[in-house]
Amino acid sequence: MNTFKKEEKPKKKKEAGKVSKSLANIFSGNFLSRDNVVGLLPFIFFLTFLGILYIGNGYYAEKIVRDLHKTGNDVKELRSEYITIKSDLNFKSKQSQVAQATDPLKVYESTIPPTKIVVDETDMEKITKNN
Repeated sequence: MNTFKKEEKPKKKKEAGKVSKSLANIFSGNFLSRDNVVGLLPFIFFLTFLGILYIGNGYYAEKIVRDLHKTGNDVKELRSEYITIKSDLNFKSKQSQVAQATDPLKVYESTIPPTKIVVDETDMEKITKNN
């Protein structure tokens, strides 16, 4: 006969019963009334505090990620606006566009090229002494 198998079955039933009783004690709160648990209360409070910190840290990290995505989208939007305004400014600052915009004001561009005025040193001294 194999006695090993016969002994194993009752242990499993006892262990299963022990686990179910332990779970029942935990869910009902009976385990808190024992003396050994009172000594462990500071550790339990510490673990609870760490759990709350862990959850809070998770929420904080999610908030940071949302803010990063929002800021990234804002940067993309502002960059596209910048490119649009820059291209408009480049178009409006062309010589032909400036001339066309100043026509209603009766301001026309000069068709005579500028000339360089050359002054001798002696003439420069005369001009500066008179002023």
